[in-house]
Amino acid sequence: MSNNRGRGLQANVLGTFDTVVMAVAGSAPAYSLAATTAVLVAAVGPASPAALLYCAIPMLGIALAFSYLSRIDVNAGASYSWVGRTLHPFLGFISGWALVISATIFMVAGSLPAGSMTLALFDQELAENTALSTLVGAGWFLIMLFVVLGGARLTVRAQLVMSGVELAILALFAILALFHSGSARAFDWSWLGFGHFDGVTGFASGALIAAFYYWGWDVTSNLSEETRNSRRTTGLAGLIGVGIVFLLFEVFTIAVNVILSARQIQENDANVLAVLGEEVWPGWGGKLLIVAVMLSTIATLETTLLQVTRSLFAMGRDRTMPSALGRVHRRWNTPWVAVAVVGVVALVMLVASNALGTVGDILSDAISAIGLQIAVYYGLTGLAVVVAYRKMLLKSVGNFVLGGLWPLFGALFMFWVFVESLGELSGSAIAIGLGGLAAGLIPMLWYWRQGSDYYHPPKLDATRTVEADYVPAGGGGGNSLVHEGLPTDF
Repeated sequence: MSNNRGRGLQANVLGTFDTVVMAVAGSAPAYSLAATTAVLVAAVGPASPAALLYCAIPMLGIALAFSYLSRIDVNAGASYSWVGRTLHPFLGFISGWALVISATIFMVAGSLPAGSMTLALFDQELAENTALSTLVGAGWFLIMLFVVLGGARLTVRAQLVMSGVELAILALFAILALFHSGSARAFDWSWLGFGHFDGVTGFASGALIAAFYYWGWDVTSNLSEETRNSRRTTGLAGLIGVGIVFLLFEVFTIAVNVILSARQIQENDANVLAVLGEEVWPGWGGKLLIVAVMLSTIATLETTLLQVTRSLFAMGRDRTMPSALGRVHRRWNTPWVAVAVVGVVALVMLVASNALGTVGDILSDAISAIGLQIAVYYGLTGLAVVVAYRKMLLKSVGNFVLGGLWPLFGALFMFWVFVESLGELSGSAIAIGLGGLAAGLIPMLWYWRQGSDYYHPPKLDATRTVEADYVPAGGGGGNSLVHEGLPTDF
């Protein structure tokens, strides 16, 4: 966009394995299961496995859209850049803003359980104390803030430890749950069908919550400027990440249906997994799964921080938000101003959220609100890939299905879920969801009037980019289609 880029992020830090770990950590399997299962069961009852299954199909379409778009435009802003260069810069800005707002709300929704899980390891009654949970959660949030500030290498090392332990515990309990003899009800294939949904709107509200489960794998695209061979790696890692978390979500949601009664799920809305662990392995099970959820929550706070700070960095660099956000730290090569701003805003919101009630109440509204915002930027990205690749879609069946039809289905599904679920959600969830999006119109119109280059973009066209040669550092020029210094696969 603009030629005045200043210092860039640290290139070639993350490899393929690191990026897959980031994708899985971004979706936060243990956290999503613990915090969201009760919300999903309340919305769709025993149809929770079906909601996750039918949301996985369009979600893979969106992951394909990210994969195809990251091949032709390497940008820390990801959908913010892609949608802006294919559909319209205003829609691009709204995509970036939807991510920034949903991630900032998530800092609150994620920090609270991180605090309450840590306290639950010592005393279950302490975990119910919202003020104390906030304090401990804020402590974890600050630690992750400093890790993210310290650079991509430090971030990925911390992530490997946290996600490694979390996934090992989840795998162990998936096996234990399969061999568990006691059950509240027998397994029923109808849980994977459409029969249990309360009509079309019931299905839509379930799909909106399921979208929140999966959300986060796309952190790989926000890290594209820091990834080796990123045109191939970021998209592939996103697809693998969605596949891994889908399997974990299905196994554990079915286990919850089989092993726990409706009352157990309802009474433990902030952490269904701990109760499941206690049933499967009395004594140690609950504690181990609390550790998994705690690590998962802290790990996903880290990936969410990466997403929001990289998006704000791209916006600052393009001068669609204050240009200071595009500043990079001399030693750590991280967007330190963006990290500091996000840290302050999230901590203020975390303290303010104490006035809203219990951990369970705050989570329920926040998850639905975030679901609306995710649907917007995922849906727009699904449309963007079809426009960017329009001249290549008929060249092969693979291009047509994987780069066109499937992402388009994913996009239409996201928009449909968005519209359908508005009738079902609470007033506060809609206010947070839509109000957060509407707030983005103020900076958008302000910086558009200031004449940011972002609002006059070179159009993103797959045929041109695929044919373009590697642009050496310094040789890109202001309107180059390839980020400077990044070799391509083509």
